[in-house]
Amino acid sequence: MSADFLDSNILAYTASADPAKAARAEALLAAGGTISVQVLNEVAHVARRKMGLSWAETRDFLEALRGLLGPVVPLDLATHAEALALGERYGFSVYDALIVAAALRAGCDRLWTEDMQDGLLVEGRLRIANPFRE
Repeated sequence: MSADFLDSNILAYTASADPAKAARAEALLAAGGTISVQVLNEVAHVARRKMGLSWAETRDFLEALRGLLGPVVPLDLATHAEALALGERYGFSVYDALIVAAALRAGCDRLWTEDMQDGLLVEGRLRIANPFRE
């Protein structure tokens, strides 16, 4: 059984105006997975700026996500250090490298995102997968 990590863009698509993307994102969310504090922060930003949610609505949305998903990986100095090394090795942006580092530290073997190279195998154990690629 695979352990999945969900990037913030996947969670944001649950509120997409594109019904196909929203349905796919909802299916991934329903299947469960791991997220990080960074993912929660990025979703909060999108909820406030792009979705126009109030602070209370944003808190409720994040609480619902935390209730549906598995562990929330903290951002700590070890994750930061690993992210810097991954960014250098694979050419990730700092924020993408933090997502990848959190997924690796959580023991996940698949990272669902549309923001990174689909199919890339990181460190021989984490596969990047774009759920919207046809």
